[in-house]
Amino acid sequence: MFDFIFGLLSHDLGIDLGTANTLVYVREKGIVIREPSVVARHRKTKQVVAIGTEAKKMLGKTPGTIEALRPLKDGVIADFDAAAAMLTHYIRLIHSQPGNSLLPKIPRPKVVIGIPSGVTEVERRAVQEAAIMAGARQAWLIEEPMAAAIGAGLPIEESRGSFICDIGGGTSEIAVLSLGGIVVNRSIRIAGDEMDDAIVAFMRLKYSLLIGEQTAEDIKISVGSAYPPWSGDRLTVVRGRDIERGLPKTIRVNENEIREALAPVVQQIVEGVSETIEETPPELVGDIVEHGIVLAGGGALLRGIDRLIANELKMPVWVTDDPQTAVVRGCGKLLDDPVLLRKVKVAARKLS
Repeated sequence: MFDFIFGLLSHDLGIDLGTANTLVYVREKGIVIREPSVVARHRKTKQVVAIGTEAKKMLGKTPGTIEALRPLKDGVIADFDAAAAMLTHYIRLIHSQPGNSLLPKIPRPKVVIGIPSGVTEVERRAVQEAAIMAGARQAWLIEEPMAAAIGAGLPIEESRGSFICDIGGGTSEIAVLSLGGIVVNRSIRIAGDEMDDAIVAFMRLKYSLLIGEQTAEDIKISVGSAYPPWSGDRLTVVRGRDIERGLPKTIRVNENEIREALAPVVQQIVEGVSETIEETPPELVGDIVEHGIVLAGGGALLRGIDRLIANELKMPVWVTDDPQTAVVRGCGKLLDDPVLLRKVKVAARKLS
């Protein structure tokens, strides 16, 4: 009875709880939240000061009394309280929007959450506990490569093999799917964050320039690439602190330099894709050669990464539409298809 009432009063949600960004899909409305996975709070009282975009602006700029942190690292919860606070904030934000005056002050939605395929049972339970603490009455967990494949519109229930590579912030999820299940998968903790770290290290070694993670991410977005461009060479201005003198320093870096910095990280992702293909049954390899490798996740937006993988593996590669939202769109589709949800879920828990 209570489940029926809560179902009428709450919005069912699909959530991509990512290392870099959190996206929330509301059933029958689409994606309504796309915010950085960052929480700012007081160090002593643990009172939350800001969440999302506002909190991300504080990274590396906070005084001693405030800490700005990412609740997730490498795709799993690193700070449980901060993750629960972030989920609670977004769930209540959705249910407090105009036109939702009849909804309860403490909403109890059903949620479908994407998680990395390589997490442990303890890490799965941490995600479920955080969702239940945030107000969910039922939490379903879906492996991210499966959710990304559904979001990309791949025919996962057919006997044909589908290859998905979801390059996120903390992990790269690589999987071959067929008949509604994962045949071969690999979860490597090499993704967008490691690209940022590589840029930080490169600037330090080559130019003796100390920069922060946010600056490295801006460089990656503006001039980052994985494959030589057809023409031209883009430049960007980088500001940081000179390690030798301790004073501000401004330099210009070009696309070739940043590609050189990113090459070791990108190569590890390519090797992960190659190793997954080596473990794939021959019949499914034939399907993959015919239909290609699909890239999803924010890392798929790195210029030329599709061309690099295609050149290295001699196979067609294409990037799905709006790759950053593939996982959350897959979670949203599962809200409308309970039969498929029961088939592909890896865990489920109800509010007791």
